[in-house]
Amino acid sequence: MTLATLRPLQLQDAGDVLAAFSSAPDMARQGDVRDEASAAAYTRWASGVDSATRAFGIVVVDHVVGCVGISIDRVNLVGWVWYWMHAEHRGKGLTSRATTTVANWALGEGGLERLELGHRANNPASGRVALVAGFTWEGVERGKFLIDGERLDVRTYGRLHDDPVPTCETLAADTSTWPPLIGEHS
Repeated sequence: MTLATLRPLQLQDAGDVLAAFSSAPDMARQGDVRDEASAAAYTRWASGVDSATRAFGIVVVDHVVGCVGISIDRVNLVGWVWYWMHAEHRGKGLTSRATTTVANWALGEGGLERLELGHRANNPASGRVALVAGFTWEGVERGKFLIDGERLDVRTYGRLHDDPVPTCETLAADTSTWPPLIGEHS
């Protein structure tokens, strides 16, 4: 199993973000990252510097190879979970382990009460990540995305703060240093 850790995404991770977005054409759906400037802007947004978003880098040998993020609705104590992985590191269980780690923290110390997640119906790997990370399938949003002129369904999932904690192995992370998502320091 690949040794990996999880930590908040940092501005200096922009080069690794660019490498991940350049690793596969399907990464274009994850954000507009084409060059160093757009990678820096994406990393600034994802790191929560200027937004209600928090992102956590999956680190292997001192490089961010993937990311799990939460877009936060502080009024309703809800977060929308999203993730991506460099093409060379897919299929190793890192995304599932990182998503489990972030979700466990967000629904505990992070202060959220519900997490939501969705994926294209033609991407079953993302569905497996959701289920392993303790999310429950809730339904289908028919024709939600328009990709290359074709309407695609989105499968949606949810996880509540009082749902059972999944048994998936988590990634090493010092969550005690992560600021809460809700509250005076969020």
